[in-house]
Amino acid sequence: MNATPTTTPTDAAGRPVRLGLRENWLQFTLLVVVNVCVGGLVGLERTTVPLIGSETFGLTSDLAVFSFIIAFGLTKAFTNLAAGALTARFRRKQLLVAGWILGIPVPFALAYAPSWGWIVAANVLLGLNQGLTWSMTVNMKIDLVGPSRRGLATGLNEAAGYTAVGVTALLTGYLATSYGLRPVPELIGVIFVVAGLALALVVRDTAAHVALELANHTKPLPTDEDTGLKATFARASWRHRSLRGASQAGLINNLNDGLTWGVFPLLFTDHGLGLAAVGLIKGLYPILWGLGQIPTGHLADRIGRKPLIVYGMLVQAVGFVLALALLDRPLLAGILSAIFLGLGTAMVYPALIASISDHAHPAWRANALGTYRFWRDIGYAAGALVAGILADALGLNATVIAAAVLTAASGLLAARWITEHRSDTQ
Repeated sequence: MNATPTTTPTDAAGRPVRLGLRENWLQFTLLVVVNVCVGGLVGLERTTVPLIGSETFGLTSDLAVFSFIIAFGLTKAFTNLAAGALTARFRRKQLLVAGWILGIPVPFALAYAPSWGWIVAANVLLGLNQGLTWSMTVNMKIDLVGPSRRGLATGLNEAAGYTAVGVTALLTGYLATSYGLRPVPELIGVIFVVAGLALALVVRDTAAHVALELANHTKPLPTDEDTGLKATFARASWRHRSLRGASQAGLINNLNDGLTWGVFPLLFTDHGLGLAAVGLIKGLYPILWGLGQIPTGHLADRIGRKPLIVYGMLVQAVGFVLALALLDRPLLAGILSAIFLGLGTAMVYPALIASISDHAHPAWRANALGTYRFWRDIGYAAGALVAGILADALGLNATVIAAAVLTAASGLLAARWITEHRSDTQ
């Protein structure tokens, strides 16, 4: 065991540093509000952008419509991966501010893009923004609270972000009904960018909290253990059984999200629903996903990560089945599907991040989280690609069936591979 420090560490301003949610409530709260802005910015696209592709720009191929999700997913995934390595060279706050600066053009491009290519380019910037800002908010919250409250910390972080995604998706649906698909719904993103950047400049860095956790960590880092990105990527992707199990579950979870992002607006409008009803469905799913993570994050600290991950994936699979089984009543099908998908994802999301943190030493945790978030957000691109190919070849229903099968299979793999383990207590 490492020796306990004889003096209380201080941050850059000379303030004493302690780990814990209560001890750091103000900074934690500021980061929660920052992630509301992060989620709100990506929520701009949930309802309207697939319809902008088909109705405003006249795209006839589903794969072409979903290309904006592929651009977003790939960019965000690689930014997540880079973010872990960048924390070795830059402070988390610096990366958080940089992410917001990159996001400034996004709402304007979505509102006034003269061609579909501009929408795709805006999603490259959005992917950079989301990869840096969301990665840093989750890392900084984990830094602040310490090992014992990781589930709750990640639950609150993801709850803030995805509730904002849902509320914004709902709001843009109603605004589009009254004012059209563009530019009014997209311009509310200016509020998120301004507020997010302002708060990012105010929040304090958490480097001193990481140093304190390292000093008190009960499992010393082996002298021959490589903490670099390459070694950690291999460890988190396939060499470590539990990390592999969490990474594949994250990938399939966001594959589902990428698929519903593109498919559900088209599927339910094809069955007679208007923009307001589609906005309700697209908003309800992430709102439940977001708010549900507050109790499920706490529950993950009490009963463990694995049960929530396994059963959460199976609940999501049921949601896809309901979307097709009740499609002759499209509003009911959409609402019930959104409820099951939202609750299932709420079970999975904080438990997966907490599980990765449990198995990762603080010295390489940022890289492990970056690797996990890489695989998770590759799921956006994979989901859009699978959805586009299957929808063009076999129809929208086939994509929903594929999502149900893949999700159930992922839950079974998680049950086989993931084990409970708290690295801070070993």
